[in-house]
Amino acid sequence: MSSIDKHYLETLSYQFPSIAKASTEIINLCSILQLPKETEHFMTDIHGEYEQFNHIMKNGSGTVRSKIEDEFGFSLTKEDKTELATLIYYPKEKIKLIEESGANMHDWYRTMLLRVIRIAKHASRKYTRSKVRKSMPKEFAYIIEELMAENDLSDKEKYYEGILEALIKTNRAKECLCAFSETIQNLVVNHLHIIGDIYDRGPGPHYVMDTLMNLHSVDIQWGNHDAVWIGAACGNLACIATALRLTARYGNLDTVEDGYGINLIPLMRFAMDTYGDDPCTCFKVKYDEKTYDINDLPLDTKMHKAIAIIQFKLEGQLIKRNPEFHMEDRLLLSQIDYEKKTIMCYGKEYPLEDGYFPTIDPKDPYKLTEAEQLLMDRLQQNFVNCEKLQRHVRFLLNKGSLYLLYNSNLLFHGCIPMTEEGDFLSVTLDGKTYKGKKLMDYLDSCVRKGYYLPYGPEKQKATDIIYFLWTHPASPLFGKYKMTTFERYFIKDKATHEEPKTPYYKLYNDETVINKIFDEFQLDHDSSHIINGHVPVKQIKGESPIKCGGKLLLIDGGFSRAYQKTTGIAGYTLISNSYGLKLVYHEPFTSTEDAIRTGSDIRSETFVVEKVTHRQKVRETDTGARLYQTIEELTALLDAYRSGEIRERE
Repeated sequence: MSSIDKHYLETLSYQFPSIAKASTEIINLCSILQLPKETEHFMTDIHGEYEQFNHIMKNGSGTVRSKIEDEFGFSLTKEDKTELATLIYYPKEKIKLIEESGANMHDWYRTMLLRVIRIAKHASRKYTRSKVRKSMPKEFAYIIEELMAENDLSDKEKYYEGILEALIKTNRAKECLCAFSETIQNLVVNHLHIIGDIYDRGPGPHYVMDTLMNLHSVDIQWGNHDAVWIGAACGNLACIATALRLTARYGNLDTVEDGYGINLIPLMRFAMDTYGDDPCTCFKVKYDEKTYDINDLPLDTKMHKAIAIIQFKLEGQLIKRNPEFHMEDRLLLSQIDYEKKTIMCYGKEYPLEDGYFPTIDPKDPYKLTEAEQLLMDRLQQNFVNCEKLQRHVRFLLNKGSLYLLYNSNLLFHGCIPMTEEGDFLSVTLDGKTYKGKKLMDYLDSCVRKGYYLPYGPEKQKATDIIYFLWTHPASPLFGKYKMTTFERYFIKDKATHEEPKTPYYKLYNDETVINKIFDEFQLDHDSSHIINGHVPVKQIKGESPIKCGGKLLLIDGGFSRAYQKTTGIAGYTLISNSYGLKLVYHEPFTSTEDAIRTGSDIRSETFVVEKVTHRQKVRETDTGARLYQTIEELTALLDAYRSGEIRERE
């Protein structure tokens, strides 16, 4: 045994200090390997739609309903099943409604406790008792565990009846039902994958982040909108301006001000001072009529224009200091004739829909005015010092990455940059050339450096690359040749608004190309999948999310309300369990209140993408591979104990 091996085993012996404890752990791990594979839940492009996200999280993309059907079949009416499902989703709110209805609460509590016990037992069948115990709220763990051990033929029938009666008499049945509901939700889905774009468009990304931070098992693959907020948290001015422009455009400035406590009064004052007499007609706010205060519209419109002009200036500065980005075609402020109010774009002169630019110096169009610089300095300090935003972004970095290999699946938000011929695109950054997996790894490292490095040239370079991820044609998060934000605001001709997709989106039905990607990431051709989002699948036009014969699944179906007219649905989710892959598409969610009061669920359709020939076990997963490695190490420790090379510590 080498000195390094011996040192490692001695370190391991502190955790397993005896033959008995090492043996017990080996037995435990060997048995876990024989359990069914965990259930994975995939979601993408949430875009701040918290209510819909929260509801799908609670119903597990229909998994809770499926468990109810499996357990009760025809023994319950449709109405009873709906009531039970709503109770599991929203226990506090449902119980309050029942209390207000004047129902006999003793009988209702007893009936519902018996029903949730059955669902909890059904959901826990493929897990160890230890894992089930960890999924329970600590306050009720003992009671839940005892009730889930109940058996109709048991000699302890009176004991279980006693627990139920005592819960009701001591007014603890409500809290116990809530605990059971939480346990069921934790059990039906073991691990959640978020494949990018938590932020922008919708009003509640901060609520989504709070929810994710409380989950027991989650990973995140960053989207381009997430990259903008990470860059903003790092202090990159172009990212800060972009994040604010998007929240202003969709009428969600409350996300910044109330959600994150970032003071927007300086932006408001600047907008009023600079654009007070300007109708800003090109900067319409895309607001939700149900939630938006229409009285805010005039001011929000001016703030929208103010931060947009600042963004275009800051983008120009960033492009100029990074010539290797080769984005000179986006330096559009230089192409404006400020007297004629026209712009030269794509070799053609277009009239501008808005020619009022009081802060732009035609001789140096990308220079911020003194007032703009002061405003951005204050906003930068607010973003960098916002404790809640920093906490959320640290979570994105700790649980997130540009891509993930998980149980033979390759997860990423947008694309793998490729050439028209189907080769990996070579990209030169910071003097070195990268492509394929090495490009993804390099860009991932830049995001982390941008956040963690101290202020200086290296940090600025890294945060500029975060902005590269937002909008560059070679970005794996963007996947388009250009972002025509300026053209959409200022040029009427819609031909200038087009954002053509990069080759990946033309090649993803080519099995040769997909297999080349699998080879690059050392994945098996026959058993692997690519799962990504970013580009909404237009189901309304008959487009399928299943590409390349099922090897690639594009599961962005329009979670964001802004996309739902285009897609015809309200998003796809994916479930991977021991039986295979199931794709779920969802109809638009009305509201949480409707779900509680009427029992209306998100109408979802599920269809099987892939069914395995045998029920998959833990031993066939990444978790299984780690367990095998641990078993091997513990076996070596056991041999060392028995040979006397290492002494037992107990």
